[in-house]
Formats: sequence, structure tokens, C-alpha cells
Amino acid sequence: MRKIAVVFGTRPEAIKMCPLVIELRKREDADVIVVLSGQHKHMTESVMELFSVVPDYNLDIMSDKQSLFDITGLVLDRMKDVLLTIKPDIVLVHGDTSTAFATALACYYLKIPVGHVEAGLRTYDVTNPYPEEFNRQAIDIISNYHFAPTEIAKSNLLKEGRNPNRIWVTGNTIVDALRYTTGIGSSHPEFEWIDNSRMVLITAHRRESVGKTMEGMFKAIRRVLDEHRDVKAIFPVHLNPAVRDVAERVFSGCENIHLIEPLNVEDFHGFESRCFLCLTDSGGIQEECTALGKPVLLMRSVTERPEGVDIGTIKLVGVEEDNIYSAFSDLLSDSETYKKMLVDSDVFGDGHACERIADSLMRSDND
Repeated sequence: MRKIAVVFGTRPEAIKMCPLVIELRKREDADVIVVLSGQHKHMTESVMELFSVVPDYNLDIMSDKQSLFDITGLVLDRMKDVLLTIKPDIVLVHGDTSTAFATALACYYLKIPVGHVEAGLRTYDVTNPYPEEFNRQAIDIISNYHFAPTEIAKSNLLKEGRNPNRIWVTGNTIVDALRYTTGIGSSHPEFEWIDNSRMVLITAHRRESVGKTMEGMFKAIRRVLDEHRDVKAIFPVHLNPAVRDVAERVFSGCENIHLIEPLNVEDFHGFESRCFLCLTDSGGIQEECTALGKPVLLMRSVTERPEGVDIGTIKLVGVEEDNIYSAFSDLLSDSETYKKMLVDSDVFGDGHACERIADSLMRSDND
């Protein structure tokens, strides 16, 4: 029997790790323990309810206006006691969050093997995205097992000197999650307002964009929406007050955009599957929309997911107002440009990543 602790704390982590918990619990020789950091306390609850995953431990770290110091310090401190109590054979962390970094560091201090799900993603600019790029590089230095979603991610790990016998290309677990949620479906009331209009889905939350940069991003979108009154936009606004304040100010009085509360997983995936295109600065949404065949205008200067750019479903438009305005306008006005971005691809996975990760874990040794 192998004791496996699965640790996560943010909504994106929960979406990508809950299907893995379910898959691991199918294995008779796996004792799975779920540890929740509480980094996104309220935003993870609906995800875990959807997948019927209940945490065995909750570090409950979330506080008002929490900083990176708060998250990292509290996870590191409280994780120590949990790890000493459960004595896992391996700890699985996901991606690039501060929860994942601090957990991996705690495991390193206690000499507990770490498995990194979604290993090898890189921009090689530790300030962009911030602090995610540093987190994922640091986690991969610590990790004993690397579950890379793509061949490009694997090649990054190999260039950095990671053990090739401890790298598995699995696909991304987000595609596994999509298979589950799209089977449930969504009937959100905003669909009635959208009707048969071209619907644009918008998200924005990155720390490095908050402030003047984000204001310029939103102004670009507002300009396009004012010129295309037939288009309807849905913007589930992040809970961060700094994001909300800018969004409410810039989009005030714009009749063809609805600023709504964050969506549960199945509804968000429902909006993705129905949208005409998506404007985002997110990481996971790049994978989700590509899997669904939806064009993405990525409001960032760099991406750790170049596979989508290479096949044409993702266009990197930067964060400058005029560049975003131009790219957004083109996709709405030029049908040929739009059609070129409609690519069906499994470049980020085929929906069986969790099976591959579980198989790799159960076959590998314990050191």
C-alpha cells in the first residue's frame, strides 16, 4: 500500500487535481490523503463538491488581503505538522501556486518525495508570470517525479538536467476535468441574455497586470464592445478588489457586457464551450479553450503554453491597449482570420492524463 498525499489550495488546482484524486482512489494499492491549504477558501468549495472530494486535512490559511509572505509562511509552517502526522510515501503538488511551492519546500526539509503534476512549463522570466514562474521552477528542482503535460514541457525539464527516467508525458488533467464537467452541462441564466449573439468570455486576474496595465486592457475591450453593439460579453470578475474596482469603473454604462460573480466550474466550462472567443490572462483557460476549439486572445507578453500558439488557437496579444484593441477587432471583423484559429486539437491532452499519472506512480519505486 502506497500512501499518497495530494495537496492543493486554489480553485485552478482543485479543478485539475480532483480528477486525479478520483483516479488514484480507484487503485487498491493507493492510500490517498487530500490536504487543502485553504489559499482560495471559498472558491475551492464548489469545485470539491462537484467532484465529491472531501479534504482529510485543511490548513485553513486564508486571511483578508493575504500576501505572498502570509501564504508561503503559513503553508510551510502548518504543512510540517500534517506531513509528520500522516508520513506519506509521496506528496503530489500541482503547477505553480504558492501552496505548491511551500508544500514542496516542506517536503524537501523533511526528505519526503515530491511528485509535480503539470511539471516543466516555462517562460524563463521569473517576473512573468509572477510569482508562478519562480514557483514552478523551484518545485521542479525539488521534485522526484515530473508529470509533464506535453513534449515541450518534457524538453524543458531535460534541458534543466532532470532525470529522464522520472519524467512522464501525461497530458494535462484539465482535459480530464472538462470531459467530466461538459457531461454535466450548464443552464446559467445569462445564456438567455446572450441568446444567439456572438459571446465573448473575458477573464483577468494576474498580479503583474493589476493597476494601469489592467486598466489599459479593459479600455481596449470597452472600445471594441462600443463599436460592436451586436457582441455580448461575459466577465466573471475575480474576487480581488483591485480587479473589481478597475472593471466596474472602465465598463460602467457599457450595455453589452455583464460583470458577474465568479462561476462554478461546470458553468464556466459551459460559457467556454459556447463562446465565440475568449480574452484572458489565465494559464488554464488557454488549455481549456484549445481543447474546446475556441480562439484565445492572450493578454500577456509571454506564455508557458506555446503549444497553443504554435497550432494557432492562441494569439499572444500583449498587454498594451492598442494591440489588444486591434487583435480583438480583427477577430470580430475578419471571418478568415477567425476561421484560422478554429483548430480542433488534443495538444494539451486527450482526457486520460490522470490514468497515466496514477499508472506511473503505482509502477515507480518509493525513493
